[in-house]
Amino acid sequence: MSDATFLNNQFLVAMPGLADGHFDHSVTFLCEHSQDGALGLIINRPMELDLREMLQHMELECPALDEDSAPPVYWGGPVHPERGFVLHGPPANWESTLQISEEIYVTTSKDILEAIGRGAGPERFLVTLGYAGWAPGQLEGEIRQNAWLNTPADLEILFRLPAEERWTAAAQLLGIDARLLGPGAGHA
Repeated sequence: MSDATFLNNQFLVAMPGLADGHFDHSVTFLCEHSQDGALGLIINRPMELDLREMLQHMELECPALDEDSAPPVYWGGPVHPERGFVLHGPPANWESTLQISEEIYVTTSKDILEAIGRGAGPERFLVTLGYAGWAPGQLEGEIRQNAWLNTPADLEILFRLPAEERWTAAAQLLGIDARLLGPGAGHA
């Protein structure tokens, strides 16, 4: 597989027939995809835990997060659910940051959470616990089996749109009305 076919900075939109309950109607943002496998974060599964509660549990100050309007923490996937990821826009001056595109970064270090709690973090962000991972060739096989559609990521969907609207909106990026998709898939 050449670099041109890697799906970094793309959404994976789960097809209705995807049998794995973890990914039913999910939208996954692909952070890394290479010959070694893939890592993505599910962006439309808010947990009952909000960011203020998470930071308090970590004993981090969070005066900038209002008790009534703290953003949710998202379930990022079934792998290492205790591990946190922050998808965000600029800046990228945190201890452990991977640049996905000019406008999207993923950070795994605690310093970004401390900054968000103080109101000094990035303007746009989404926090997840856990991630979705694929072994070499696994994701490509799932795409060939019609488990996923892929489309370039959209910042509005990623950072602004309510979670319950993201699956439909991501499919619409491809010109598809997700409500009309059936669980079966055909092959030409």
